[in-house]
Amino acid sequence: MRGLLRRRTTDTVEDAEYRGGDVALGDGGGGWSMSTGASALGTGAARWVLRGLLLLGPLLGGAALALASHPAVPAAVRPPAAPPASAAGGQGAAGFAEQFVAVFVAAGDGDQAKLASFYPGATDLRLEGAPGRLGVDQLVVARLRQTDRDVWSVTVGARLTPAGGAGSVHYFQVPVAAAPVGGGATGYVALGMPAEVGAPARVQAPALVYGPWRPALPADPLAQTVTSALSAYLTGAGGLDRYLSPGTQLAPVSPAPYTQVSVDQLAVEGEQDGSPLTVVPPGGTQLRVLVQVRAGGADGVRVPLTYALTLRVRAGRWEVAALDGAPAEAPSPAVASPVPSAPAS
Repeated sequence: MRGLLRRRTTDTVEDAEYRGGDVALGDGGGGWSMSTGASALGTGAARWVLRGLLLLGPLLGGAALALASHPAVPAAVRPPAAPPASAAGGQGAAGFAEQFVAVFVAAGDGDQAKLASFYPGATDLRLEGAPGRLGVDQLVVARLRQTDRDVWSVTVGARLTPAGGAGSVHYFQVPVAAAPVGGGATGYVALGMPAEVGAPARVQAPALVYGPWRPALPADPLAQTVTSALSAYLTGAGGLDRYLSPGTQLAPVSPAPYTQVSVDQLAVEGEQDGSPLTVVPPGGTQLRVLVQVRAGGADGVRVPLTYALTLRVRAGRWEVAALDGAPAEAPSPAVASPVPSAPAS
């Protein structure tokens, strides 16, 4: 039997050829050697190994059969990890896009360098018209979405005012890339010029938890609390804390923007026919209320305002428990599961 053995020396890997009993590994100087006596001992040991294998053969065969009857379950393959989200938030991208649109709208012939500070490719653009022929009265981010790991699509609404003309609202979509620039800061660059797009779609308002609108009657304890609390909140007069539930943190608007407040209408959670609650419910009762207000300033002009409040009963009177961030949406109606039909007999 002939073959090849490889052994590793301190500096090289040598190949050795072996031929039967005596084996010479390497050149004999620094290698390994096996004598004829050692070969004899190895032959005897080999015989004992063969006998052991003959005795263990049936057991090994049974184990192999058992493994074959119960094949190993392959390990679950994990899907590749999603790329980490961009460390840069969309707030900076939104502000960058607003600034870009403001410069873009007013740009004219010779303003390539101004635009290139946002979009480097603007240096090769051809610009027409006089700089400043259009102005911008208002800028607002109408839509912000992340299209890729480090890329944001920002839709900016801008009210453009041509010289001597009436203003009109236009919408521009700006692609903005964000990346860290060191020191915890984030840098931004536009990936193209703004694209004018249509206005965002208007959707149907969801159903709310409140009942129908009804007048705020003077005899209604709930309307009394709402009127007094909002008057103190908007005019700074009368003290607001006395109308707040314990633990509610709400400070009057400062400086006070109005001098008079009147509540025109209420929509109360759970009311069906718009009838006012003339009796205060038991303590702990909590209701959400939508309030339509008219507030006037020193000029006598009253403006309509809408407030969403949560009220709670304590010690026989209504108190304001929270100034809600938005009107509360009604829960979705439960969808009944279809009943399976009985099999035909």
